[in-house]
Amino acid sequence: MPIKEDGTSRAKSASVGRVFNDGLSSRRDMTDRVEAVVIGAGVVGLACARRLAIAGLETIVLESEMHYGQGISSRNSEVIHAGLYYPAGSLKALLCRAGRESLYAYCEQHGVPHRQSGKWIVATTQSQIATLDQIAARASANGCREVFFLDGSQARRIEPQLCAERVLVSPRTGIIDSHALMTSLLGDLESAGGVLALGAPVTSGELRTDDILLHVGGDAPMSLTARYVINSAGLNAPEVAESMVGFPVTLVPTRCFAKGSYFSLRGKSPFSRLVYPVPEVGGLGAHLTLDLQGAARFGPDVEWVDRPDYSVDAERVERFCEAIRKYWPECDATRLFPGYAGIRPKLGTPDCFHDDFVIQGAKEHGQAGLVNLFGIESPGLTACLTIAESVAQRLGLA
Repeated sequence: MPIKEDGTSRAKSASVGRVFNDGLSSRRDMTDRVEAVVIGAGVVGLACARRLAIAGLETIVLESEMHYGQGISSRNSEVIHAGLYYPAGSLKALLCRAGRESLYAYCEQHGVPHRQSGKWIVATTQSQIATLDQIAARASANGCREVFFLDGSQARRIEPQLCAERVLVSPRTGIIDSHALMTSLLGDLESAGGVLALGAPVTSGELRTDDILLHVGGDAPMSLTARYVINSAGLNAPEVAESMVGFPVTLVPTRCFAKGSYFSLRGKSPFSRLVYPVPEVGGLGAHLTLDLQGAARFGPDVEWVDRPDYSVDAERVERFCEAIRKYWPECDATRLFPGYAGIRPKLGTPDCFHDDFVIQGAKEHGQAGLVNLFGIESPGLTACLTIAESVAQRLGLA
C-alpha cells in the first residue's frame, strides 16, 4: 500500500518533529530525560506509544524517516485478519484473534475507514481439501468458530468466476485504511501529551541500572535517558537491540527478508470479497485483496532477498498469472501491472525461520523497562492494539 498523502496530518507531524528536535538543538551536549521512548513510528510503534501516553507517561516516538508509517506499515495488504492460520497458543494466534475485535471497535469509535468484507480460502483441487480442513481445525482451536464451508457449486453461484472444489469462509476478515489508522493513533498520542520526533534515528544505546541511554542522530543529534524503551523499529529492530551496550548479543535474533510483490488489476474486480489460495511456505500465496474503493490487487508472492528491495519486477507477471488462474481461470496478464513490494522480517533463515512474534521483556533479557519487538509482520496491523497492551503488561502498566 503506497503512502497516502494527507497534507494536514503530514504537516502537523513534520512540525512536531521539527519543534522537538529544534528545542534540543542548542543542548547537544546535554542528556534529556523522559519517561518513555518508542523507537519506530509504524502502526505498532504508534499503538504502543498511544498506550503509554494514555497511561500517563511522558512519551516520545523517535522515527528515523521524515514521515510516520513509511516502513513495513506502508507496504501491507491492509487486511484485518481473523486469526485462522496461526498455531494455537502462539502470540500471532492470541494477539490477532483479540486484536481484530479491538481494531474493529477502535475503527467504529474513531471513524477509521474499514469494511468487514469477508474472505474465502480456496481449495482448487481435491488434494488441497485436506489442507483446508486443517486450516478450519486450527481456526476453531484459535476461537474463530464463525468460519464455515461452501462446496464448489455453492461458491460459484455467489462468485461465478471462481474455480474451487471447496471454500472456507471467514466472515470476520476485513479491510482497513492503514494510513488513516496511523493518523488516528498519532492523534490519540498527541492528545495524551505524547510527541513524535521525525528524522531522529537511534544510533546506539546503553543499558544502565535505573534507565536506558539512547543516542539519537539526525540534524540535531541528542542523547536521551528513559525509564521505558520500546524497540519497535520493524526491519531494523535487531540492529537497534544489537547497538545497545550491555544487551546480550545472544538474544538478538538472526533475521532474513521475505520480499513480497503485488500486482494491481486494471478494471473491475472479478470478486466482491477477498480470495486466498491455500497457503504456501513463508506466506499466504498470491491472493486477491480489495481496497476500500473496490480496486483489486494480487500478492504477495515470496522471494527471499539479502537486503530490502522494494522494486517490482514486471517480468514476474506471468508467474503471478499462473498462480492466479488456478482460482480465476480468466485472469488476463495484460490487465495486471506492477503495484508495490513489501518486506516481511522473518527471524532465522529461509530454510528455518521462527514463524511468530517475539515480544522480549525483562523476563527474557534482564533489563527493566526495555521491550524489544522482533519479527512483527502480518498480522501486526490487525494485532497492533493488543501488541501494545502486551507491551504495557510486560512493563507492569496494565
